[in-house]
Amino acid sequence: MGTAVILSSVLVILSSGGQAEPVDLRSAGTATEPTLQTIDLAPASGPSPTGRDFSAPAARSTVAPRATGRFSLVGATWADPAKRLTGTVQVRTRSAADGTWSPWQTLDADEPNPAEPGSADADGTRGSTDPLWVGPSDGVEARVAAEPGRTTSLPPGLRLDLIDPGEAPAAPAPRAYERKLPGVIVPPRPAPNVVTRAQWGANEKLVKEAPEYTTDVQVVFVHHTAGPNGYHCADSPSIIRGILGYHVKSNHWNDIGYNFLVDKCGTLFEGRRGGIARAVLGAHTLGFNARSSAIAVLGDYGSRGVSARVRTVIAQVAAYKLGTYGNPPAGRTTLISSGSDRYAKGSRAVLNRVSGHRDTGRTACPGTVLYAQLGTIRGIASAAPADLRLTKMNGATRIGSTWFTRGAVRPYWQVDTATTLMHRYDVYVDGTLTASVPAGQRQQLLRLAPGRHTVRVRAVALNGRIAVTETAVFADETLPEFTRGPSVALRPGSVDGIVPVRLSWAVRDAGGLRAVRLTRPSTADLGTTATAWAGAVRPGVTTTYGLRATDRAGNARSVAAVRTPIMVAETNAVRGGTWRSIGSSAYLGGSALRATSAGASLSWSFTGRSAALAVSRTSVSGRVQLYVDGEPAGIVDLRSPAALHRRAVWTRSWGSSGRHTIKIVVEGTAGRPGIISDGLVYLR
Repeated sequence: MGTAVILSSVLVILSSGGQAEPVDLRSAGTATEPTLQTIDLAPASGPSPTGRDFSAPAARSTVAPRATGRFSLVGATWADPAKRLTGTVQVRTRSAADGTWSPWQTLDADEPNPAEPGSADADGTRGSTDPLWVGPSDGVEARVAAEPGRTTSLPPGLRLDLIDPGEAPAAPAPRAYERKLPGVIVPPRPAPNVVTRAQWGANEKLVKEAPEYTTDVQVVFVHHTAGPNGYHCADSPSIIRGILGYHVKSNHWNDIGYNFLVDKCGTLFEGRRGGIARAVLGAHTLGFNARSSAIAVLGDYGSRGVSARVRTVIAQVAAYKLGTYGNPPAGRTTLISSGSDRYAKGSRAVLNRVSGHRDTGRTACPGTVLYAQLGTIRGIASAAPADLRLTKMNGATRIGSTWFTRGAVRPYWQVDTATTLMHRYDVYVDGTLTASVPAGQRQQLLRLAPGRHTVRVRAVALNGRIAVTETAVFADETLPEFTRGPSVALRPGSVDGIVPVRLSWAVRDAGGLRAVRLTRPSTADLGTTATAWAGAVRPGVTTTYGLRATDRAGNARSVAAVRTPIMVAETNAVRGGTWRSIGSSAYLGGSALRATSAGASLSWSFTGRSAALAVSRTSVSGRVQLYVDGEPAGIVDLRSPAALHRRAVWTRSWGSSGRHTIKIVVEGTAGRPGIISDGLVYLR
């Protein structure tokens, strides 16, 4: 003998399969109001169809299989909410799709009505079991019996309530999100991303009274709805509409009892009307609805836990609601009971900020396994931003521990904490708040004045905890300065088809140099400490010598010098004394001049910046006296252990181009009086 209804602590049982599916927020057609059908559970007698003895001596009743209007959620209610159901209600239902009957299922009723005394929810309320989601159905059978050994009657007015959740209204087209930051504006704490009441199809005509509010949120209570876990997540909006209908039409509450609901896929739904940012008084935790908020997970978590995604969503709601009032989610607090089956009215309850329903009432909710997961959820909700770090800084180069920039930089950062658990990021320059960006933004453009700065990023979690990272940044708008050069001079070496030259310079920068590079006549990285480069060029060819200095901030300056090396034959010199022409392929042009007499001289006049003698050196070469523009310029010994032909020796350079005369005079060195001249090289 029995009654067939499916229900369990605000639970929802859905069709089998258990595949995680996205919630379809689109709605076909116009919204329809949830409908209520009731069936009295009148006393009756007879054997239990399952063989269980529901008959003596307890009161009993039954509802024979019958056709009904369409419904998807079922529960049992009775007139006096203060009375407990000291018995068992079981139901089975007929599928509207294929006409099959479900197994018998028990409706859970493990705690008194949780409506807050004196609230709108408490007016005319009825006692109730938890609602049970059964999916679209069109028939029901029920059986009821008092607990074994009891002679007390079942509560008066006991009935079955069948709820059809109705259809959701069409969702409005989303509006473009616009955000303006005319200055440094701290973003508001981001609310969790919820499926709104409009999106899940709440029929607002059911809610007759305005929302009621409590002072703040000191505790977030975690519940489960206690229904089967095999539902498809696409059905979650319909399940929640069914719970709304049951809470209003069967329990006679003003609205759905929970502030938030989340399905097994981690989709978060707005619960009771009044604004998720406000402290809305709910009907969820007997004796402790004031100064609290509640989130219910669709399903039964007595023998299985929730996924990591659902744990994060619960933690996000806890961090959001508790953090609004500066309450740490890992902390504890004391609340005064308004009366529950565990805490008498006026008694004090010391509670975790994130508590389970069973912490305040004699109930299995939110299920043994989910209850065991609350410690992990508290840890997620209360954690500081994890591993905040700067990952790069566009517009700057890092050298050591300092970044160098020309002024505009864009630092990028990362944290290991989920974005949903973050509030914002504050960016400071030298201790001054320069920008504040939302949790989803991980970079910010900064324009820095010249000089050394400290750039600090402060990550603020939804729970109010912070993490900080900082770095040094040197802003430099000044280009490197070449304080000398580039200067090009001849240098000693071979002049066999080439002319050896030396490029020299001096460069400095206040912030430090990053690179100096030769750009012409060839390319080479010269480092930051070198001041000269030795090379060789073709004689008679005008050559450009280019340098580019780059500082650590990226400022760069390029400079260049243009020179032409000229070879002047010895035969073009003005001679003094005795010189003899000698021929050999070892000499430039196949010939040279040789003198052995002391006082023999050669002189060349030219207009240029640098000059060098071209000679052949042997083991018996002597010395020559040099004169520059009529003034003695030293003595050069041309002796060499090995013969060196076509060699540039002794060089002289000037800061600017001018008319000069170079003269050599043979010394007539004892034992090696001879010298061989192969001409003169100068830079024009």
